[in-house]
Amino acid sequence: MKVATAAYNLDWLDSWAQYEDKLDRWVSDAAGQGADLLVFPEYGAMELSTLDGTEVAGDLERSIRAVSDRMEDVQALHARLARAHQAYILGASAPVVDGPDRPINRAVLYAPDGGQDHQDKQIMTRFEREDWDVAAGGPLKLFDTALGKIGMLICYDSEFPLLGRALRDADFILVPSCTEALSGYWRVRIGAMSRALENQCVTIMSSLVGNNEWSQAVDMNTGAGGVFGPPDKGFPATGVMAEGTLNQPGWTYAEVDRAAIANVRADGHVLNRTHWDEQLPRVDSVTLSAL
Repeated sequence: MKVATAAYNLDWLDSWAQYEDKLDRWVSDAAGQGADLLVFPEYGAMELSTLDGTEVAGDLERSIRAVSDRMEDVQALHARLARAHQAYILGASAPVVDGPDRPINRAVLYAPDGGQDHQDKQIMTRFEREDWDVAAGGPLKLFDTALGKIGMLICYDSEFPLLGRALRDADFILVPSCTEALSGYWRVRIGAMSRALENQCVTIMSSLVGNNEWSQAVDMNTGAGGVFGPPDKGFPATGVMAEGTLNQPGWTYAEVDRAAIANVRADGHVLNRTHWDEQLPRVDSVTLSAL
């Protein structure tokens, strides 16, 4: 199978038709290259706030509400594109108001047969907590698809090993991200590569890129697409299966063989996933030694 992961830049939108054309172009380009799975980044839906004008797009709270209000149309568009191109699509995540509480950060996976389900971000960054007041959403999920088992760790979630371990049966872990600085990009990338090592799986990282003076939320973005595996049998020695050019919009592609994942889990040079539980009695018995 072939995966495509986006370094996605936001645009100022003057009409819904402009957004439809943009998404159609992005999806058509990837599907035209034979991609079976397309991964868009975290908070890529924030460009929809521009449809309500400068004042709304430039205000944190109002931009959140504006994007949330359009998600039903966004879902219909992505479902149509997934069916038309017979591909799985992870849509760009969005702040979604789902009930009386604070908005959550949600990404939706669309299947080519019309099915869809979502994953909510688990652990909020300081900016999401202190400025956006975005809340943690529903539990982690494992999606059983024709491509294999798919999990998601949205941006900061990828930096927490126990969340990754909960997805140990995933063949692929999708890591949509939105990072302001180069250091943030590398934190998420290191997290994605670490989860690939621990779970002996493939992680697929997408990034928001470019600067947007009209937004308080996603004004500066640094990143690149990347596909990572365990540095072991059947995978590159670096673990890097593909990586895009930093801050250059576009798709990054990688060919992925599910059999290679099964093989490295059964007979890798190391067996991190199998030996995980051997840590537990040792970390519970740490002693203080004075020198």
